[in-house]
Amino acid sequence: MPSDDLMEKTEREHRPSPIDVHVGSRVRLRRTLLGMSQEKLGEALGLTFQQVQKYERGVNRIGASRLFDLARVLDVPIGFFFDDMPDAMGGQTALRARMGGFAEQQEGFEDDTLHKRETLELVRAYYRITEPAVRKRVFDLIKSLAPTD
Repeated sequence: MPSDDLMEKTEREHRPSPIDVHVGSRVRLRRTLLGMSQEKLGEALGLTFQQVQKYERGVNRIGASRLFDLARVLDVPIGFFFDDMPDAMGGQTALRARMGGFAEQQEGFEDDTLHKRETLELVRAYYRITEPAVRKRVFDLIKSLAPTD
């Protein structure tokens, strides 16, 4: 019969890392903003949709070469996957402390705006506008309606 310490260690080893969960959620966010299915992302990466699911949940750790491929397919810089990471997990404040204050402050969202259904639907609709000139006019219209800071 295994000891309690061994069972606890094994349980810890099978739990996803909070950083892996965060990176996976950023993969899911970007994929969703693009209106891309897990199947399509998997095809672009040579993976099954089940593997994509595991990456998005943080169950499977994303290696450096896979992260590079994800950034290319999802058209984001690699740093995107680490944006908005809570300080407790090594976010910007913790990074600046480790680097002696030399890391530049990055602006992040204080709320959950990017995760709202309304935001996702708006972004998807915007990117479905195929005519670049029309899309630019819609963009300009939305910016003109928003209050200026």
